Amino acid sequence: MILSTEALFTAALGLQSPWQVKHVELDTAKHRIDFDVQCNAKRLSCPHCGHADQGVHDRISKSWRHLDFFQYEAWLHADVPRVACTACGKTTLVPVPWAREGSGFTLLFEALALSLCKELPVAQAAQQLRVQAHRLWRRIGHYVKEARAKDDMSQVRHIGIDETSVKKGQNYITVVHDLQAKRLLFATPGRDHQTVLDFTQDLQAHGGKPEQIEHVCMDMSGAFLKGAKQAMPEAAICYDRFHVAALAGQAMDEVRSAEFKADAKTVTQALGELEPKARRSLTWAMRTHHERWSQRHMQAMYVLQRTHLKAARAWRMKTALRQVYEAAAQAQSEEVAKTGLKQWISWASRSRLEPFKRLANTLKTHWDGVVAGMLQARTNAYVEAMNGLLQQAKRAARGFRNTENFIAIAYLRMSKLVHLPANPFEAAKPRSQRLIMRCV
Repeated sequence: MILSTEALFTAALGLQSPWQVKHVELDTAKHRIDFDVQCNAKRLSCPHCGHADQGVHDRISKSWRHLDFFQYEAWLHADVPRVACTACGKTTLVPVPWAREGSGFTLLFEALALSLCKELPVAQAAQQLRVQAHRLWRRIGHYVKEARAKDDMSQVRHIGIDETSVKKGQNYITVVHDLQAKRLLFATPGRDHQTVLDFTQDLQAHGGKPEQIEHVCMDMSGAFLKGAKQAMPEAAICYDRFHVAALAGQAMDEVRSAEFKADAKTVTQALGELEPKARRSLTWAMRTHHERWSQRHMQAMYVLQRTHLKAARAWRMKTALRQVYEAAAQAQSEEVAKTGLKQWISWASRSRLEPFKRLANTLKTHWDGVVAGMLQARTNAYVEAMNGLLQQAKRAARGFRNTENFIAIAYLRMSKLVHLPANPFEAAKPRSQRLIMRCV
């Protein structure tokens, strides 16, 4: 059976009666193809109340951008009927099956745009689609809000709370991740205790219960701790081991930097036998686990440990804290964890290294959460990794104009939302053997 051009495109666009393509116009000079779609029905059901067999009051011309046809920009045009209902007395525009109400894009075009924005900066996706970026941001906001409204958080039990920057200066958002499902649950501007309370309200709106949260992993933020105790009093709170390790690394860097600047002559004499290249690699070696050392790094650290520099003691203290964590995780014993941590705090308090004395006081102040973090296998490593990806997206986009856009793209890429439109480009199925034989 040979189909007319109009019938072929009616089928290709997935249109059903009373909608059909009545005219196709291809303009190769303008790289554009236009489809004129008409509604053949003269009487329709009322879109407002559903009353059947109502008359068409008038028709309104509308246009929608569609997926490209080969290399040509494709547009759909239709005179959309308005139904005058005798039952409810309203005159209502009939919804078209290929687009949302009020949108200038078809559903398939919006689905493609969302798929591109998951992988590309929005400005780059807009350039690929030949549209303005702000129009894509509106679609992202609409579909993310719609998908999150249907999101189910009833199974959330273990969460990680952290912050990440939006712009330079004190401009942050708080992010909450599901550590089991490895997905973003909630993001909101700010980093005070109210952000945690806002999360629990959002959790309840999506079928979850704050009292069902068993485990909260966070850094040593006093604001997050206050919010967690108020909103989730039943949850066990632990401080991420990687955050504690980062604090020890910062203390070590502070000691090394101050010593190398204040007493450069003594440092040069102590490290005199080091080659210039090995000396330059010393800082990196001090910050890195010994398993990743090269020969040059091992040489630098060997010389450092034979000196009486404060930097050498700082590195030993940082390494010892790591060993305390490893021993506690291996033994899975609260007694081992408390004993090792108590000994390290005592050493740090008597070290005469001010950064480590401050760290010792911090660990004593947060004792219960630190011990829990030593024994729990759950950490915020995934949360930190996702924050890194968000920062990469921010740099690729050369920053985000506002916080709402930053949060929207975070939900789109990291929330694993299941109610987003699917990518319209699926692999074509192979032609049947019967069809091939008929064509031959």
